[in-house]
Amino acid sequence: MAEGGYPSVYVVDSFANRPPVPPRLSQRRRRAGVAQTLLFLLVSLALCGMAIEACLIYRLYRAESGTSASVAKLIAGQGDPSPSERPQRCVLPSKPVAHLTDGQDVVHGNKMMAWSTVADPILCEMDYKNGSLLIQKEGYYYVYSKVSFSDTDVFHHSVELRTELYIGKSIPLLKSSKISLKSQRMKQSNSYLGGVFHLQIGDAIFVKVSNTSKVHRHKSYENIFGAFMI
Repeated sequence: MAEGGYPSVYVVDSFANRPPVPPRLSQRRRRAGVAQTLLFLLVSLALCGMAIEACLIYRLYRAESGTSASVAKLIAGQGDPSPSERPQRCVLPSKPVAHLTDGQDVVHGNKMMAWSTVADPILCEMDYKNGSLLIQKEGYYYVYSKVSFSDTDVFHHSVELRTELYIGKSIPLLKSSKISLKSQRMKQSNSYLGGVFHLQIGDAIFVKVSNTSKVHRHKSYENIFGAFMI
């Protein structure tokens, strides 16, 4: 019994042997830090993507502007594009090919046409010498030529072949003749020839007309000559 006749009261603490539980604020802060880091990375990636896209759009706009300017010059009649404005040919053909045009540097013969060596000619596995294309690889070729001229009484246009099999003379491969009436004379006309032929190494093909003084030479592309293996 306790003093004064009252029973003694004992208080038992059941958590006396357990450590206190700390607040969980550190875990929340850790999660918040990870979320902020991920958000920062995502925003950074988005900004980098936008910057790269802006650069690509700017380069594409400049390229399209340059092409549009060149086309506008041609439409306005300001002459042929300069070599720096022409698209660069970076893909080599798999077979022999040649394409020649007229030019201000060309001096035609009386009947034999000559072709420019500075007006961006195409010569791949073929050579050009003295107005002729020289075959360097045997095979079947599509040969073509176009000539613009003033109508006269008669105008002949042909593509001919010189070969070692027939020394001393040429063989006509393609030929056209234009006969004009008096009322039709002095009008501009043109002649196009094209065909497939088997050519051997060392063969030479060239273009002849009845009179080169009647050939129109205002634009280089009005008179062309070429061949390619098929």
